[in-house]
Amino acid sequence: MPFSARELFARMIKCEAGGEGENGMKAVATVIMNRVHIPYGEYQRICQGDLRSVLEQPYQFTCMMPTVYGEVNPQTVWSCSPEQIHYDIADWALAGNQLSGAADCLWYYNPYSPTCENYFPRNRTGSFFNRINQHCFYQPTPLYEQT
Repeated sequence: MPFSARELFARMIKCEAGGEGENGMKAVATVIMNRVHIPYGEYQRICQGDLRSVLEQPYQFTCMMPTVYGEVNPQTVWSCSPEQIHYDIADWALAGNQLSGAADCLWYYNPYSPTCENYFPRNRTGSFFNRINQHCFYQPTPLYEQT
């Protein structure tokens, strides 16, 4: 039986940011919901405001990939059972709340480095906004509208 969108969202929060504390998890949830609500660009064109489509869009979230760099991915949404905090944060985001530290960001990643790149992804559609714990967060540049 497939997971509900809420269940998948809670699992994604745990898998992508479970070790980042409450603000880190809320920041990731904010980015995901920003992708749901953005009225232009790739995420609107492909996902059309649908949470499940955002979560399942190919190559967007490591936790949705069965393999990474040719190796079996040990940490996926299917192997991460959420706890109450993950459901609470999912419900918080679904209710329209946002973490100001992630503002209008559409991307995040862990650079495994003390510094964040100025742009992400490589096509420069996102510019650095903030770092929360181990993740760097990026807001869309004007180039994003053309995606």
